[in-house]
Amino acid sequence: MKKTFFSNHRFLCLSILFMWMKTYAVYKLGFDLQNNSVLEECLLLINPLSFIVPLFGIALLLTEKKQRIFLLSANVMLTGILIANTVFYGFYIDFITIPVLFQASNMGDMGSSVQELFHPLYIALFLDIAVLFYLGKRHKAGKGKASTRTVKAYAWASAGLMLCNLALSEAEQPKLFKHPFDREALVKGIGLFHFHLYDTISQTLNAGAKAFADEDSLAAVANYTQADYSRPSESKFGLAKGRNVIFVTLESTQRFVMDERVNGREITPFLNKLRKKSYDFTHFYQQTEQGKTSDSEFITANSLYPSSSGAVFFTKSGHRFNTMYHMLKDRQYYSAVLHANHKAFWNRDEMYGAFGIDRFFDADEFKVTQENSTGWGLKDKEFLEQSAEKLKKLPQPFYASLLTLTNHFPFEIDKQDQLIEEPDTSSELLNRYVTTVRYEDEALKHFFKKLKKEGLYDNAMIVLMGDHYGISEAHNQGLAEFLGKEEITPFDTVQLQRVPFIIHIPGVTDRAPETIASAAGQVDVRPTLLHLLGIETKGSIQFGNDLFSGERTPFAVLRNGSFITDDHIYTKNTCYSRKTGEPLSDMSACSDEKEKAEQELMLSDKILNGDLLRFYKQ
Repeated sequence: MKKTFFSNHRFLCLSILFMWMKTYAVYKLGFDLQNNSVLEECLLLINPLSFIVPLFGIALLLTEKKQRIFLLSANVMLTGILIANTVFYGFYIDFITIPVLFQASNMGDMGSSVQELFHPLYIALFLDIAVLFYLGKRHKAGKGKASTRTVKAYAWASAGLMLCNLALSEAEQPKLFKHPFDREALVKGIGLFHFHLYDTISQTLNAGAKAFADEDSLAAVANYTQADYSRPSESKFGLAKGRNVIFVTLESTQRFVMDERVNGREITPFLNKLRKKSYDFTHFYQQTEQGKTSDSEFITANSLYPSSSGAVFFTKSGHRFNTMYHMLKDRQYYSAVLHANHKAFWNRDEMYGAFGIDRFFDADEFKVTQENSTGWGLKDKEFLEQSAEKLKKLPQPFYASLLTLTNHFPFEIDKQDQLIEEPDTSSELLNRYVTTVRYEDEALKHFFKKLKKEGLYDNAMIVLMGDHYGISEAHNQGLAEFLGKEEITPFDTVQLQRVPFIIHIPGVTDRAPETIASAAGQVDVRPTLLHLLGIETKGSIQFGNDLFSGERTPFAVLRNGSFITDDHIYTKNTCYSRKTGEPLSDMSACSDEKEKAEQELMLSDKILNGDLLRFYKQ
């Protein structure tokens, strides 16, 4: 029977075999999927078949000539999905979701990044299609269809294969679909193609969530956030009242560079000095997802978590938000964002309006020339200097958010701006990254001098924050070499999500600086800054807490469900001791925090998908 089926449907069998081999090869070579058991490896091997076999089986309902057209077309489509995900994964260590496809308008501004990620070998993934096309030309197609008996037998075999895959996935990762924050776990379990099908269904359901939401839905969220509220510190509340706020987002800047040197030279000499005269948060974690910089803007403005897929700036720009900017406006603060990129990039022109921001200075309002630009646009030194001139003219008090650009993937810099030698690691990207971080640090030094010269320094609260990681897990080998480690473990990967968060208040932190080592994240920024300005946040819908509050429980959850406390780090189904970095045999040590992490992410998703803040009345 098997021999007869292969003989009668050779083109179908070869199409399945080639697509299966190709997908498994991409799993192993294009993605960094960590397998901790034999069952996980078996799942990786069989899950492509659980999608390919049923899909390609549709060909049995067609004449042989149409079968070949269908199978070749399906092969081309699935190969395109593999290549697109491999390119995307190369930087983000993540998989494409439906909302990301609606961000395609950004691609025009991402030329250098895409070129860095695309590899000519991807073209080799189409070789099997050429082979199948050649075989199809050699053997003339018949006009007959498969028998009803064959179609039924094939359908039962396909259903059995899918059910087997689902059963093994559930056995390996119980409740896989209940809290689907970890896309890697989904791909390892059900496969890349089924993940995209699942994502499509999920996004369709999310799109309808708004229609069924009501005030009761918000009440459940409000009850949680109000119970979790931490009162501000009496000594810190209002410490910066009436001051201008200058918030600088440090593009792709991770904390680890602040503690490292290259050939004895500091990578961030200015930041290292500044943190000793500031409030320095050493275990502060980025919590962005696929929106990266725009996600960090969203988190800090709203004290909500970003979408689990896509960027809120694209998918939820028509929703209602109660942002920090709205609260500041009620206290006569003027708000502005300065960013030397195009207004429509990441849909900022739309989202800033929803946020209640008074003014957006985009690329058109800066003097941008070929000489003062590199990579993604205006160099940081030029950008910050021109920004200081604009800040001087703003109505006071103001809250100004500045977004830097030079330290952006793929981390290219002109030779004359390279102020430190590249380290010697196996990752050329990491080597370049060190030089762009060093340049960014120098630009910040000049910016502070400019603020003093323009009379903007003394009455300001200056905040510096890294937005997201710059070096992904794809460069773990180079990171291990650079950090003097044998390997980068999942524990290390979470620790590498730490970004700088420094609050400098002239005349205050100079005399009484503090280093705070408690676990914290970007959702904590809004209540912390507003309380320093003397603005109470009690009653607000927010998941962050004042980092100076004595009532706060140290906690930070990443968008994929990993979380950090002062005692533990949980990631990839493993609970680690934060002190030793060793996995704990007793998973119950992380059980309460795991429940809290999942609940916060779920409630935040409800707010975003249901547009619940339209019911908010403070």
